[in-house]
Formats: sequence, structure tokens, C-alpha cells
Amino acid sequence: MSVAFLVSDFPLLSESFVINQAVGLIERGHKVDIYTLGKRQPGVPELQHGDVERCRLLDRTHRAIAVPESRWRRTLKGVGLLMANFRNNPKFCWRWSKAALLGERTNLLRLLYAAAPLLGKSHDIMHCQFGTIGLTGLTLHRLGAIRGRLVTTFRGYDISQYVRTCGDRVYENLFRKGALFITNCAFFEGRLLKLGCDPARLIVLPSGIDCARFSPRGRVGGRDDALRLVTIGRLVEKKGIEYALRAVAKFAAARPDVDVKYTIIGDGPLWEPLLRLIEELRINDAVTMLSWRNHQQIIDILRDSDVFLGPSVTGADGNQDAPINTLKEAMALELPVIATWHGGIPELVQDGVSGLLVPERDADAIAKALDYLANHRHLWARMGRAGRAFVDAHYNLHALNDELVNIYRKASIVKRSPDVRFARSPFKLYQSKDLI
Repeated sequence: MSVAFLVSDFPLLSESFVINQAVGLIERGHKVDIYTLGKRQPGVPELQHGDVERCRLLDRTHRAIAVPESRWRRTLKGVGLLMANFRNNPKFCWRWSKAALLGERTNLLRLLYAAAPLLGKSHDIMHCQFGTIGLTGLTLHRLGAIRGRLVTTFRGYDISQYVRTCGDRVYENLFRKGALFITNCAFFEGRLLKLGCDPARLIVLPSGIDCARFSPRGRVGGRDDALRLVTIGRLVEKKGIEYALRAVAKFAAARPDVDVKYTIIGDGPLWEPLLRLIEELRINDAVTMLSWRNHQQIIDILRDSDVFLGPSVTGADGNQDAPINTLKEAMALELPVIATWHGGIPELVQDGVSGLLVPERDADAIAKALDYLANHRHLWARMGRAGRAFVDAHYNLHALNDELVNIYRKASIVKRSPDVRFARSPFKLYQSKDLI
């Protein structure tokens, strides 16, 4: 099977689920190409995931042509792209020109730059990672730039923040014409159904991790009376790190007998505001902020930690989290966790079993949870084992990649026999001649 991933950028450590799926497909003998539709984010290449090099994923990655900042240069270069591709891809060039002449509001020029690496390529499956990419994929398909069954995965901001900004009908056409839709948790499944996604074509497929790579053997956390905390994630509002910092300040003031250390790994627009908050709270000695680390460095830091903090909140823009991979990785390493009743996280963390769940934006509740764990160290190992067992049972990467292949095969069957109606179980499919 030939599969194309449409992504905004690649590789991104914060989107290791894309790497895991690409590697899983390659290991199963399928052909994978990755097409990036956005600008390359700076500072990422040196922090590659080990699998990117092992499976030579960059050799399979095709980047959108850079769009000049100057309007005139952008236009002239676009005309050149159109002329260069007219002979071999007349269908796309004709449809693109027609849309431009009819004054279509879509940003056609940027689509032309994104489409250029895709022209002339053929794949069985076009898998759009995130709903926003699905919208672009739908337009590219309509223009004839891509062929294959359109499968879209929704993961978080695309069905929370983006919908709040663009309205509840933003995915109406995608829901009608896309072949299959995937989301990573039951919480977002409910959201998609409310937005009008056909339940017969919607599948919950969590993002998996390879537990074998997160062996708790050699973990040194809990070796003394200190309390080592860690959070990993982009420094954006929905990660709720502000509340974790306030909780650490409260805990440190109330429990001077505990040497609390808090490590934050990540980068993002809140870097400077969080540094200022650390100064304001006077917890400089307790908190270390690190930018992104590579995969092995992250595993080493988790192994040296006692408790993972995942204080996610619903952002003012509506952005929410699914069960996040860094939380699964920490649980696989048998760390007890403190997280929030937020989005899809309660589907991953069992309150009182593998960790503690607290309300969103509640620093006092996080501080109380820290105090509880500090007073009940004997529970850490039990919670850790329960967390690893749960992740291994429900987020096994290999089983989920097998499931992904089955989803693709179902999509291919619909293409060949559009009048066939499938039962809802185990995969929810739907027949329609409009499906792409």
C-alpha cells in the first residue's frame, strides 16, 4: 500500500505520533511519503527522533516550495510553477487557473506552492494529520493535485481552538467528501459527532507508544527524600504550566523539609512570561527550564524524576488536549502523575490508581496533590506499575499501527466498491459516491 502523510511540518518532537505511524507502516512493508505544507520551523533538525534517522524518514519527506515574502516575486514564481507543470499536469493547471479566474477566495497561490511537490504522484491513501490539513487536502484533491482516499485525523486544536475561531460548520465539506475520519480519544469523538461527522465513518484510534523503549529498569527516581517533578510540552496556555509553578511555590513554602525540584522541558511563546513568573514566585532555585531535548535525553530526565505534572487547561481560545504522549511515556516509565480533569486526559489517567486528577487552573489542588504524594511515597511504585500496565494495554504502538493498516484497507475497499455498506463494527464505514 502506498500512503502519503500530509503534515504542516516534519519532523516535530511534539508530534512524535506522526513519526510512530510512519515507522510502523514502513516496518509493515508499506510505502510512505511525507509532504509538508507549511514553513519549516527553526531549531528543529538537530533534535530529531532516533527513528527519523533509522528509517531515513527525511529521504521520504517532500517540502512545499518556499513562498517569497514579496507579493510580486510570489506571483512571478507562481506563474513559473504553473508553466513548468502545465505539460505533465494539465488537469491541475487548468482547474487551478479556472479557480483563479472565477475569483475563488481560497489562497490559491500558496496552494500552488504546496501542491508542486505532490503533482504527478499517486498514493492509495492521503492521510491528513489534523483537520486543518484535511481542509487543505480536500482543496488539493478538488484541484487534481492529489489522488487517493482522503483520511483525516483530528487531534486537538483542530476541533477545539480552530472550530471556535472558524465556526461549527468549518468541516462541513470535509465531513461530506472525506473517506474516513480518525480521532485520538473518546472526548474528541463526541466533539466531532456534535460538529456533524458521520458516526459510520469516524474511528477512535489513540496515539500509541512503544513501551519496550520506556523500560523502568534503571530508573533512579525516589532514591532519597527529594521530590523531583517534571513537565514536558509546548509552552502554551493549554499546558497550564503557570498553575504548576504556583503549586510548586505553595508546596515549597509549606514543606521546607522537602527538597522540591521542578524541570520543565519545552519551548514556545510563554517562555519569557514563565521565566518572569518564576522570578515573581521566588522559586528560581527549585525550577529549571530546558528547551526541547532529543528523545533519549527526555527518557533520561524522566528516569531521574519522581512525579510527572500534566496541568493541562482549556485555553481562552478553546484549545484542549487529548491524552498526551509525553504523559503516556512518563507512565510507561512508572512515574505517578498529577494531571487535570481536562479533555481526553481522564481516559488515560485513572484517578487514585495511576495518579491524581485535579480541577483545571487550581494551583491549590495541585499543591495538595504534591503534599499527598510526598506523604505517601509508598504509593509511587504501585501507581507507577498501574500506569505502565494501562498504557501497555490501551496504547500499544504495534497493535495500534496494525489497526491503522486495517483502517486504510477498509478505505480502499470503499473506493473499489462504493455501493457496499459496511457494518459499524469494528470499523465504522459508510458508502457514498462522493467519498474521496
